Amino acid sequence: MTMEIKVCIGSACHLKGSYDVIKEFQNLILEYKLEDKIKLKGSFCMNKCTKAVSTSVDEVVFSMSTDKVRPLINSIVEENKWNI
Repeated sequence: MTMEIKVCIGSACHLKGSYDVIKEFQNLILEYKLEDKIKLKGSFCMNKCTKAVSTSVDEVVFSMSTDKVRPLINSIVEENKWNI
């Protein structure tokens, strides 16, 4: 099973740091060796511009920042009982 995480790179999210969020996801996916379990993608507008940086995990949209990425990845790993 592959989980899909999308990070909005539209105007509002870009201005609020979407590329930093993407970089943090990339770093943690590599650190935890989750390349075969998580597919990270860029996305355009998710229609949640006031809650930028919009990020979806299997279609559920969250407001994300770099400091929220590690807790999210940790909860995904725990919930799916993946060994890291």
